[in-house]
Amino acid sequence: MNILFLLIPLSLVLLSLAIWAFFWAVKNDQFEDLEGPAYSILFDDEDDIKKPTEEAITEKAEETEEAKAPSKDDKDSQ
Repeated sequence: MNILFLLIPLSLVLLSLAIWAFFWAVKNDQFEDLEGPAYSILFDDEDDIKKPTEEAITEKAEETEEAKAPSKDDKDSQ
């Protein structure tokens, strides 16, 4: 029975916290657009896709050639 003296005020505090959080969310427009984010995941944005530039392709090719070319240390060891 004594536990009720603890549980009832604790439940009232948690209830008031939940009500405050709900009103905060409404005030800050958290419920403004509920469907938009759900549908946005289904569509690709063409603007977000980064297309490789000529410079990036050239740099990648140079890196690949450098990796394939034997270094001076490899020639000395032979």
